[in-house]
Amino acid sequence: MLSDEQAFQQVMETYSDYLLRIAYLYVKDWQVAEDIVQDSFLSYYVKFEQFEERASLKTYLVRIVINKCKDYLKSWSYRKQQLTNTFFQTKTDPQKMLQQAERLDIAEAILNLPIPLREVIIHYYYEELSVLEVANLLRISDNTVKTRMRRARQLLKEKLSSDEWEVLANE
Repeated sequence: MLSDEQAFQQVMETYSDYLLRIAYLYVKDWQVAEDIVQDSFLSYYVKFEQFEERASLKTYLVRIVINKCKDYLKSWSYRKQQLTNTFFQTKTDPQKMLQQAERLDIAEAILNLPIPLREVIIHYYYEELSVLEVANLLRISDNTVKTRMRRARQLLKEKLSSDEWEVLANE
């Protein structure tokens, strides 16, 4: 039988990469995503007795990470950083832009979607969850998931060139 510390270590090893990817998709910064995942594991460790197993542990941890990401995106430090980046943003080299692969353009377009639309696209296409699984994870109705996916696809279609859109539509 595993001790609590061993069980916690096993949970961290099992889910840390997955949770890091989820956090990055929300906050678009690897260092902040790492901090959020660490903070999420700390929250889980402190309150692991409260986990009632109504959902899987993975779903529970993802919910903690998503909530912490949303809290971060509402925080003053994030807004201050965004404002600073806007003022000191350097111009991109046209040659670099031409060398970017279509998938990077698609990823950028997805990351620029509003969070409610971005999260359904990410969970559906990249995490390969069903509409019902996405609805349960985000605590919204399946019709809301479908509506958000339709809106996200429309925005992506407007943002992407026809070649890029065909790559995304065929996935």
